[in-house]
Amino acid sequence: MNPKAMLAIGMTVGVLAGVGGWARAAQDKYTVRVQDGLLFSDFRGYEDWQLISVSQANGLISAILGNPIIIEAYRAGVPGNKQPFPDGARMAKIHWTPKPSESFPTAIGPGTQHDVDFMVKDSKKFADSGGWGYAAFKYDAKSDTFSPLTVDDHPPQGNDAKCGFACHTVVKSRDYVFTDYARR
Repeated sequence: MNPKAMLAIGMTVGVLAGVGGWARAAQDKYTVRVQDGLLFSDFRGYEDWQLISVSQANGLISAILGNPIIIEAYRAGVPGNKQPFPDGARMAKIHWTPKPSESFPTAIGPGTQHDVDFMVKDSKKFADSGGWGYAAFKYDAKSDTFSPLTVDDHPPQGNDAKCGFACHTVVKSRDYVFTDYARR
């Protein structure tokens, strides 16, 4: 085999190995779980969900996203109409550290991702936590991985599907949901 053909084969193998390694790393987040079995993969596709709202608190900026079930409920007036969200409603709250915009100096945008929190409504499975299951996963930018938040993190989190319930009891009258739908 001539040297050019060997080089082409070597480069092709190298590219395929790199792409394969990237694909495996990208899939790793879907294997992470909180103690009771709530999986990151239960929220597969959250990156493409619609925006519910944005927020800024505790030095972080956030985008709150929802699956089609929760978006439809919000548009129907939940939780302001005192109706509960339907089973299957899902939310994701992505937190980033703020970063000044390089191209628009007075603007602040998302910098490094900090974590992602999830909520899912399943009134049977999570009957003892208001019908909601919770999961919070911290992001490690160096390794591009997620892991469940624990009581050692800030803010402290239980690392089971009830980790968010204690905080959300203050909005029991809103079906345990803080976020208002941002009208457009």
